[in-house]
Amino acid sequence: MTQSVEIICVGTELLLGDILNSNAQFLARALAQLGMAHYYQTVVGDNPERIKGVVKIASDRAQLLLFTGGLGPTPDDLTHETLANCFGVPLVEHPEVLADITRKFTQRGRTMTANNHKQALLPEGAAVLTNDSGSAPGIIWQPRPGLTILTFPGVPAEMQRMWREVAVPYLRSQGWGQTTIHSRTLKFWGISESALAEKVNAFFDLQNPTVAPYANHGEVKLRISARANSEAEAQQLIAPLEQQLRQIGGLDCYGADSDSLASVVGTLLKDSHATLSVAESCTGGGLGEAITAVPGSSSYFWGGVIAYDNAIKVRLLDINEQDLDASGAVSHSVAKQMAVGVRSRLGTTWGLSITGIAGPDGGTADKPVGLVYIGLAGLDDVQSFEHQFGALRGRDWIRRLSAATALDYLRRQLLTKLE
Repeated sequence: MTQSVEIICVGTELLLGDILNSNAQFLARALAQLGMAHYYQTVVGDNPERIKGVVKIASDRAQLLLFTGGLGPTPDDLTHETLANCFGVPLVEHPEVLADITRKFTQRGRTMTANNHKQALLPEGAAVLTNDSGSAPGIIWQPRPGLTILTFPGVPAEMQRMWREVAVPYLRSQGWGQTTIHSRTLKFWGISESALAEKVNAFFDLQNPTVAPYANHGEVKLRISARANSEAEAQQLIAPLEQQLRQIGGLDCYGADSDSLASVVGTLLKDSHATLSVAESCTGGGLGEAITAVPGSSSYFWGGVIAYDNAIKVRLLDINEQDLDASGAVSHSVAKQMAVGVRSRLGTTWGLSITGIAGPDGGTADKPVGLVYIGLAGLDDVQSFEHQFGALRGRDWIRRLSAATALDYLRRQLLTKLE
């Protein structure tokens, strides 16, 4: 039977949504790097009976349990106490742990309170999983044959250091983590998840590497994952499959892993020795923000105009007032003129514009919320594109999709020019 791992995060604050469960994300990725099978994650509040119930279920289906949270000095920190109770052993004070906690308080010029003594109480038979950053130690414990438990504090920085410096070496010494799972994520824009899935459906039945689709914020992703003895071996398995999927995706595949539409556009602009300026209305600077989030963007991005009011469109971008009166600010005509105007004013190779109705108000039967026009002006061509992003997902959704879609139009145009 394959040995598997379960992540158990303890804390009522997680259930209430007060904090993001970044510990589970970190550990999930770390387990993949070690090639360790991980099928379940559980979040449970600070309640001993519910924690015991979780332990019973998890210990029947996994051989390694990773706990985060509940190791502090307060009454609701119950992880070690409950684990000891689950397996019928007492808590035992570790003098060396108490001395370490005392030393850390002294070094920081703070007075240790009596409740911190609780953190030195660990289940009988458990070894200390040292915490060099904070006061709460974890444990490495085998309460019964075939089951190992590791506990970590909920503070992400402490947990991550303990994982790297103590847990990983221990697990490797016990035969865990002898392989790796490496992933490559291809990114697509301009195609729906269902349409892409239909194109690559035959790949979903592969066993190693595997292919899985994801979608968020208008972007579709294909994650290719391979299990191998090393990352280099995994990459060799992934490479030919990636090439096939890129060919199938065509222009809709814009990059992989950490690539963004803005970074890809930036590279294309640099390769073509071109410059860019933007004119924005409904996105209110969001397009410029996405572009300048890329380090080194000053080499090709010269600036932009946020022309929210029509008077600014006329004064700074030379929009024809008669066209504004006839077609309105949200129109093909104005989108084109905004792109031409900002390109002319700033003297760039390309001008990119966005004008639309982000809502929640301002829509009409003819021009509903979510209607957006994108303008693109180059040396010898001016184009505009109409989109209806809909009102259901709200203002932020419309603004994000507008900026990303504008970048995608420029990306495709730049690729055409470079051919």
